Amino acid sequence: MAKIRTGDPAPDFELPGTGGKTYRLSDYRGRKLVLAFYPGDFTTVCTKQFCSYRDEGDRLDGLGAELLGISPQSVGSHERFVKEKSLNVPLLADEDKAVARAYGVVAGPLVRRAIFVIDEEGVVRHRKVSVVGLSFETVEDIERAVAALG
Repeated sequence: MAKIRTGDPAPDFELPGTGGKTYRLSDYRGRKLVLAFYPGDFTTVCTKQFCSYRDEGDRLDGLGAELLGISPQSVGSHERFVKEKSLNVPLLADEDKAVARAYGVVAGPLVRRAIFVIDEEGVVRHRKVSVVGLSFETVEDIERAVAALG
């Protein structure tokens, strides 16, 4: 399994997501991007994580960066999660975990909770991977990581 480090080029991806859209890393060239890998829709910590992003949407909007969630559930599951919890972050379906593997966040059958901040040139500038996954990067943590890009 690859282990992407700060300073490495972000692995390219193309994944289906909520809203009937296909998301590609290349679509974000020239913009900052935050990827939030998470284990699963409707799980306790993931629900807290994405509801906190919903509740602090104004702060996220002020980052000057796009935020995308990625997990191995289907687009259908993501759509239900978004609808039931009124989420405002696009969720991408990495059902075969190929993207999670490329970013080095698969542990056995699970995807680890992780945040990657990617700069305008497609280079990883911040990486935080949780070993246990019982906590998550808050909006404040993401703000600091994006602000560090300058």
